[in-house]
Amino acid sequence: MMHYLPDLERFRRMNTEELRAHFLVSGLFRPGHVTLRYIDLDRLVLGGAVPVEEALPLEAVDALAAAYFAERREVGILNVGGSGRITVDGTRYAMAPRDGLYVGRGSREVRFESDDPSHPARFYLVSYPAHAAYPTTPIRQQDVERVELGTDEKANRRHLYKYIHPGGVRSAQLVMGITALQPGNVWNTMPAHTHARRTEVYLYFDLAPDDVVFHFMGAPQETRSLVVRNEEAALSPGWSIHAGAGTGAYTFCWAMGGENQDFADMQFVDMKDLR
Repeated sequence: MMHYLPDLERFRRMNTEELRAHFLVSGLFRPGHVTLRYIDLDRLVLGGAVPVEEALPLEAVDALAAAYFAERREVGILNVGGSGRITVDGTRYAMAPRDGLYVGRGSREVRFESDDPSHPARFYLVSYPAHAAYPTTPIRQQDVERVELGTDEKANRRHLYKYIHPGGVRSAQLVMGITALQPGNVWNTMPAHTHARRTEVYLYFDLAPDDVVFHFMGAPQETRSLVVRNEEAALSPGWSIHAGAGTGAYTFCWAMGGENQDFADMQFVDMKDLR
């Protein structure tokens, strides 16, 4: 079933429950299951795989009308749980916590496993249609480009790790990485921006059970907020800002797809213009 997002005009009239139903994705990580959500933002598929005792295959859902999941798609995968393994067409990739894997178009068989069923891997999946095939590539957090952003004075000091991008692991359209807030810092992506030519998804993770993130979204002159908990994803159309403040430090995975892969292609919003 397709998950349809409202346009900006309908967004302006939505109440809290309607906003959450359309722009917040929950329940991706179910032990022993692969859970997929097909979303009309650039034909995005979000998923979660939590293998426990048995390996779990990534299979094409009916909505894709494909012989196998990656027949016309590429997939970015991030492990937000315990250590595990992913096998792609017979090649096995060890996946430590916060390791990633890019799965290229044309990969026929993808299987997920955990090293320890009592502390299973939790694989987060982001998939977009692909016009070209790039090789399946493992991604280790310690090997990727890291950018230090923000200051303690602004409570937004954070480390940004670029996993899939034109200067690193190549893809057809997917751009993906993680941002980790440093202790004592709570703000992400402020001053805010939009992406007129791309859509973006934030998966918030590593939140303590009693912590939340207030995720700000909407047109810059008419913002709303979502209360987001651990392992929930916020969807951002091209007209929406995407920023947040947490009750404690946290990490989030950002992923984009759309017309280009230019990391700097964003429209910044001056703080005086936010409403």
